[in-house]
Amino acid sequence: MSAAQLYTKYTRVWIPDPDEVWRSAEIVKDYKEGDKSLQLKLEDETLYEYPIDLQGNELPFLRNPDILVGQNDLTALSYLHEPAVLHNLKVRFLESNHIYTYCGIVLVAINPYEQLPIYGQDVIYAYSGQNMGDMDPHIFAVAEEAYKQMARDEKNQSIIVSGESGAGKTVSAKYAMRFFATVGGSASETNIEAKVLASSPIMEAIGNAKTTRNDNSSRFGKYIQIGFDKRYHIIGANMRTYLLEKSRVVFQAEDERNYHIFYQLCASSSLPEFKDLGLTCAEDFFYTSQGGDTSIDGVDDADDFEKTRHAFTLLGVKESHQMTIFRIIAAILHLGNLEIQGERDGEACSVSSEDEHLNNFCSLLGVEHSQMQHWLCHRKLVTTAETYVKSMSLHQVVNARNALAKHIYAQLFNWIVQHINKALQTTVKQHSFIGVLDIYGFETFEVNSFEQFCINYANEKLQQQFNSHVFKLEQEEYMKEGIPWTLIDFYDNQPCIDLIEAKLGILDLLDEECKVPKGTDQNWAQKLYDRHAASQHFQKPRMSNTSFIILHFADKVEYQSEGFLEKNRDTVYEEQISILKASKYQMVADLFQEETEAVPATAVRKGTPRISVRSARPAFKAANKEHRKTVGHQFRNSLHLLMETLNATTPHYVRCIKPNDEKLPFKFDPKRAVQQLRACGVLETIRISAAGFPSRWSYPDFFNRYRVLMDKRDLCKNDKEQICQTLLEDLIKDPDKFQFGRTKIFFRAGQVAYLEKLRADKFRAATIIIQKTVRGWLQRAKYQRLRRATLTLQCYARRHLARRLFEHLRRTRAAIILQKQYRMLRMRQAFLRVRNATLTIQAFARGMFVRRIYHQMLVEHKATILQKYARGWLARMQFRRARAAAVVLQCHWRRLKARRQLKALRIEARSAQHLKKLNIGMENKVVQLQRKVDEQNKENKLLNEQLSMLTSAHSSEVEKLKKELQQYQQTQQGDGNQLLSLQEEMEQLRMELERAHGEREVMEDSHGKERDLLRKRISDLEEENTLLKQEKEELNRRILCQSEDEFARNTAEENIQMKKELEEERSRYQNLVKEYASLEQRYDNLRDEMTIIKQTPGHRRNPSNQSSLESDSNNPSICMSEIGDTEDVIQQVEEIGMEKAAMDMTLFLKLQKRVRELELERRKLQAQLEKKEQEIKKSQVIETKTEVSSEHEDFAYNSLKRQELESENKKLKNELNELRKAIADYATQNNSSNDVQDSYNLLLNQLKSANEELEVRKEEVLILRSQIMKAAQQKETGKDMENISPDASWPNSDRHVDQEDAIEAYQGMCETNRLLEAQLQDQRREHEEEMEALRNQVDLMQEELEKQQQAFLQTLQLSPEVQVELGLQQEITRLTNENLDLKELLEKLEKNEKKLKKQLKIYMKKVQDFEASQTMVPVERRSHERNMQVAVQRKEKDFQGMLEYYKEDEPLLIRNLITDLKPQAVSATVPCLPAYILYMCIRHADYINDDQKVHSLLTSTINGVKKVLKKHHNDFEMTSFWLANTCRLLHCLKQYSGEEGLMTQNTAKQNEHCLKNFDLTEYRQVLGHLSIQIYQQLINIAEGILQPMIVSAVLENESIQGLSSVKPMGYRKYSSSAAGSGNSYSLDEMIRQLNTFHSIMCEQGLDPEIIQQVFKQLYYMINAIALNNLLLRKDVCSWSTGMQLRFNISQLEEWLRGKNLQQSGAAQTLEPLIQAAQLLQLKKKTSEDAEAICSLCTSLTTQQIVKILNLYTPVNEFEERVTVAFIRNIQKQLQERNDPPHLLLDFKHMFPVLFPFNPSAITMDSIHLPASLNLDFLNKV
Repeated sequence: MSAAQLYTKYTRVWIPDPDEVWRSAEIVKDYKEGDKSLQLKLEDETLYEYPIDLQGNELPFLRNPDILVGQNDLTALSYLHEPAVLHNLKVRFLESNHIYTYCGIVLVAINPYEQLPIYGQDVIYAYSGQNMGDMDPHIFAVAEEAYKQMARDEKNQSIIVSGESGAGKTVSAKYAMRFFATVGGSASETNIEAKVLASSPIMEAIGNAKTTRNDNSSRFGKYIQIGFDKRYHIIGANMRTYLLEKSRVVFQAEDERNYHIFYQLCASSSLPEFKDLGLTCAEDFFYTSQGGDTSIDGVDDADDFEKTRHAFTLLGVKESHQMTIFRIIAAILHLGNLEIQGERDGEACSVSSEDEHLNNFCSLLGVEHSQMQHWLCHRKLVTTAETYVKSMSLHQVVNARNALAKHIYAQLFNWIVQHINKALQTTVKQHSFIGVLDIYGFETFEVNSFEQFCINYANEKLQQQFNSHVFKLEQEEYMKEGIPWTLIDFYDNQPCIDLIEAKLGILDLLDEECKVPKGTDQNWAQKLYDRHAASQHFQKPRMSNTSFIILHFADKVEYQSEGFLEKNRDTVYEEQISILKASKYQMVADLFQEETEAVPATAVRKGTPRISVRSARPAFKAANKEHRKTVGHQFRNSLHLLMETLNATTPHYVRCIKPNDEKLPFKFDPKRAVQQLRACGVLETIRISAAGFPSRWSYPDFFNRYRVLMDKRDLCKNDKEQICQTLLEDLIKDPDKFQFGRTKIFFRAGQVAYLEKLRADKFRAATIIIQKTVRGWLQRAKYQRLRRATLTLQCYARRHLARRLFEHLRRTRAAIILQKQYRMLRMRQAFLRVRNATLTIQAFARGMFVRRIYHQMLVEHKATILQKYARGWLARMQFRRARAAAVVLQCHWRRLKARRQLKALRIEARSAQHLKKLNIGMENKVVQLQRKVDEQNKENKLLNEQLSMLTSAHSSEVEKLKKELQQYQQTQQGDGNQLLSLQEEMEQLRMELERAHGEREVMEDSHGKERDLLRKRISDLEEENTLLKQEKEELNRRILCQSEDEFARNTAEENIQMKKELEEERSRYQNLVKEYASLEQRYDNLRDEMTIIKQTPGHRRNPSNQSSLESDSNNPSICMSEIGDTEDVIQQVEEIGMEKAAMDMTLFLKLQKRVRELELERRKLQAQLEKKEQEIKKSQVIETKTEVSSEHEDFAYNSLKRQELESENKKLKNELNELRKAIADYATQNNSSNDVQDSYNLLLNQLKSANEELEVRKEEVLILRSQIMKAAQQKETGKDMENISPDASWPNSDRHVDQEDAIEAYQGMCETNRLLEAQLQDQRREHEEEMEALRNQVDLMQEELEKQQQAFLQTLQLSPEVQVELGLQQEITRLTNENLDLKELLEKLEKNEKKLKKQLKIYMKKVQDFEASQTMVPVERRSHERNMQVAVQRKEKDFQGMLEYYKEDEPLLIRNLITDLKPQAVSATVPCLPAYILYMCIRHADYINDDQKVHSLLTSTINGVKKVLKKHHNDFEMTSFWLANTCRLLHCLKQYSGEEGLMTQNTAKQNEHCLKNFDLTEYRQVLGHLSIQIYQQLINIAEGILQPMIVSAVLENESIQGLSSVKPMGYRKYSSSAAGSGNSYSLDEMIRQLNTFHSIMCEQGLDPEIIQQVFKQLYYMINAIALNNLLLRKDVCSWSTGMQLRFNISQLEEWLRGKNLQQSGAAQTLEPLIQAAQLLQLKKKTSEDAEAICSLCTSLTTQQIVKILNLYTPVNEFEERVTVAFIRNIQKQLQERNDPPHLLLDFKHMFPVLFPFNPSAITMDSIHLPASLNLDFLNKV
């Protein structure tokens, strides 16, 4: 492209400026070829005309687009030149506070002069394992790149840190070593990395000092080699030092200090152990006070001295050696304070023998006082003939003293370095190393001497190595990509190096002049002028004959030759050294022994130099010869050795820049920065890069970035490389401006800026189109809004006018109506007034007339009343007179009649008949009176008796009183008053007696009255009760009538249905219970009959009958009680009802089957009994009356057995009663499903035990029957023998039959009859059994059919949902029944197995009886014992939840169950099966009270789990498996510990499984600790799997396609992306991995609470790593990344919700990352935006918010950068926050884990041991 195309209007350029070096300006007029000037506008809006040299055609540098400003890598800039580099560094340093920037392979570090929080352990871990270009520039990124290349390429590495004094070289080197110590920590416990870091305080104390440019300037160069083994762990280190500035020991410039160690020792001189050093403050010593101020702001020398001493101790320096070091340093200070007195005009001098400092110097170093005093002021001259001692002048003595001080300090420095190397060396073979070179940068001062010459010489060598390495890398890159390589002209400083070190160069001439006896600096300078005047790098100053100028690569430096020879010689007199060699302190003497090699100690390549041992007689050496080579020669040799080492390694460069000379934080001086950039080779790197193809793009990135410039037809193609080539060929016509490589496109400088300009133009054109369209749409929308508004206004106006017209018309009509109504109202009111007046007048008139009539009527009425009363009085008076006359007449007549009747009665009374009538009534009265008299007589008798008793008592009392009276009279004859008193008492007693009689009568009367009253009350109450009952019955009848009318229709069908079901269930249950009771009764009857049979001796039945009657009299009570219990149970069931007595039908089926089995047994026994009775009847024919005496013993035994059987039968009955009670309790309880299952299991267990006991008793009954049969046969034979007489007649009497033959024949007949009968009975019984079985099957099928019909009818009446649930319940019931049937079959098989085992036991016993030897092999004995144990167990199927094993089987148990177990082997079983098995083994050991077994098993378990976890330390599935099992074992130990607080959720069955003897609290604690360890290992494994995915999946994954845009990349970015392109992960892959974790933990039965904590920890790690990466990467801090990040986080949150983990708190851990994404998307302009950011970002710290804002980078030029003012506003608003000082999150932080108690619902007896575990040696108990 031509200049006219580039230098157009609005293009910005850089122009030189004397103050700012470069200044930005904007072209205001297009440039045309031939113009002599450019029209520019500066940033302050002033116009400027920039002249153009037409001959050189030097146009100003073009400025990069704003989108490229602030790049992490300077090589990513499109225009590579000095102003672009300077501006990019300035923007990053001042606006973003970024101190690190890449420049190709160089890391540019600008000293911020402020502590930044970017060097913590979290930052180290963030950079560890990352590609160098993926993260923001950092010293840790360079260290990680070196560490990674060492491990990948197996080649040694070097990090070269250079820069001016105060630029931060030492700090950078220290941070690099800290990174290696942290990442490559030693594998052993030697802690070598701590020792490597501990060497830094020591070296800073003895080698660093305060200068005008730096408070902690390194005054020596050092190269530290950190050794690594094959696993790349630190195993040791070695240090080499270069060119210690010894002159600082004796001289310091203004505002400078000596080495720190001197001030540290003076600050600690008050310590007790330093009293003998004779030190005071630093101001008192000449060597420490020349610079003025002896302190440094913010530095505590005493505290630093403690750190130095601690570092010495850590490195293994003995306390005695430390004290010797401090004595030597103190001696140097005292040496500088010697008072030298001049004599003879300064030609001679002396030191006083009483000088305190001389005495301290000699005592501290242990040398002879007089000799040191003498040789400090004299020197020895040796010639061939003799030796002279010559006095030295004052100047010579001072120089000799200073040289001695420098030499002592240099030797001490070397000794300390050697011991540090000795402490850091190792015996392990070193596989590789990384070297860190901390060396001085290029220096130029006003006065430059020998030190600056050596420093600049070293920098020339390093720059040459740097140039060649950069050139080599560029060449390799081009060749790898297949780009044609053309030689690039770069600066070669080999001529300058030859000027210094070649033959007869500056150093050779200096050494030659030093050998000349009278050599001077002026002579040496003249030789330089003569020899090198023609060299292009050497110049002679015009105004000086003692200076010379060398043109270095960085700048032109003028050196003063004065002092060169003296510093090169570094002369120390031999006499003084000899005195020091003779020191009484071994360490002091060893410092000055001759070295074994010519190369100094600091230049040894590997290992540490050995200090030669002092001989008893030192070898004589000439005094005028130097004891070592020149400093220049030593430095040249060590520098060559260093270059050889660096050339053999892969170098990494760190260039430290000092931003200002005032040491102010974040102040940038462009002049000083440019000077250092030129000196350190950064601009040279830029120049080399710019000479070739500095801009490089990968094909996919170029395609994504510039696809907007492509045609639509090109985009349809699949070959992106071809599309890119076509586009570039169309856009850039010059083919030399770009090259196509294999994977990348290479561009010349400025081409990317041109493409960016085209892209911006394209976007600008598209923006204009969009704006045009949007503006048109806005205008159309505005017009439409106006039109709609106009129409609306018109509508409203017309409506308003219409309303006004309507209102006028309405008002007119209303006025007319009002007028009409008003007029009507007036007329009506007038009419009403007239009418009312008329009515009033009429009313008053009519009232007057009515009142007149009323008064007249009232007068007439009163007159009538008066007449009425008068006439009445007259009539009454007349009636009274007539009535009085009538009464008088009646009285006279009645008196006459009475007199006549009296006469007649008198006559009649004298007659007999009348008397008879009277006597008839009197007899009855007499009888009644007689009865009353009798009663009164009885009462009188009683009263008389009482009275007699009272009289007798009274008489006795009287007698007593008389006797007492006589006694008194005898004793006191004259006491008459006492007798009177006694008589009075008698009278009183009589009165009281009478009173008592009266009271008694009164009481009897009152008692009778009260009794009558009570009877009357009772009768009244009874009557009232009857009335109330009648009322109640009436009310009940009425209520029933009403309720029947209301509820009959609603509840009739339900009641009928419920009653039917209840009646069916009752009938079934009653039938079962009745059948069971009848069977029991029959069983008792059969037992009684058996007793009768046993006790019947022939025909004597009286005793047996008596006993049977007795048994019958006893047993019915029991049976009746049982029947009564059964009836009670039935009644309970009937009363409870259908809802509460809804038992499982399977239980009824089991009971019914059992009843049928008992019925079959009863029939068998009945058949046997009938058979026995027939035999007895047959045998009665030939029975005899005699008995054999021996039979009594057998029958006694049988009777005892009978009694035992009876007792056992009673026990069985009791168990049956318990079974009934359990059924009744079951029916009455309304329990949960668990309780139902438990009671059901209890019933089954009891029924099983009863069946087994019944089986055993049956066998015993059969044995007894056989014995009874034998005894009966013997009796029968004996009786037959007795009853047969010799004279008896047989049927065949004609034949002679022997008696024995007849008996045998008879017995044979009996036997045959018995056999036939038995066969017939067996056949009949079998037939009956078959028929009964068929009937049972038919009944069962009918019942099942009825149930299904009922269920079908019920389900049809229900809703569809209830139908589904009912169908499921029926299916479950059906499966349960099938399961019960299978269990029954299994029980039968187990019975058969048990019988076979019993037979086997019998056979084995027989075998054992025949074996002679009693000893057996242990293995056989053990197996036999196992078999015996299994055979003896009668209840093998009743598993109690315990597993027994032998002690010697414990290792096998641990191996099969823990060590060799795979999670897949138990995946189909109960989760955490190994934990349950271990607990059952522990429980058995607890059951047998074996504490050693418990201890051994738990210890072996814990050790086995630890061994498995150690073996599978990277297996997530195995770790999760054992975490689940360990937690489950811990829960089991808690659940079954017996503690009440932990047993609240246990069932009754589970409480039976508790430990009885041991408290395993301590082992629970150990298991808790083990669980925590397993959890942490699980987290570490999961983090190790997820960590590589997080950054690429969360930050870099483009879930929303096409949202992000690619920016130009630098060298680091495209190199690292090419190296690590295969390690990208998508978010879906990470979510799939999370799914894998979740499914594994769920399948293995891990507690949900622990799963939640696991994912909370993992989400925190995702948040921490993603946020840390975001805070350290500039390329991801953009709006598009924020959008992608927010979408990815929402996917993670959605996954949590899908797995029901939202309550785990995992989503809350993502809050900082969410807020960071929102911060990237928010507006960042106004103060309102700042307030919104501060209120929103509460989970981010102030540093993190500011860091993100500083890192925010626009992807397109249409976005705006965050201004510095906005960031300052944010900081101001957030200054009140108390945030932690850390920038990054600690992604290794682990939340404390909690293991909540989670009891299991599984019972131990329900666990099945799969055969795949090979645990056959475990026996169920």
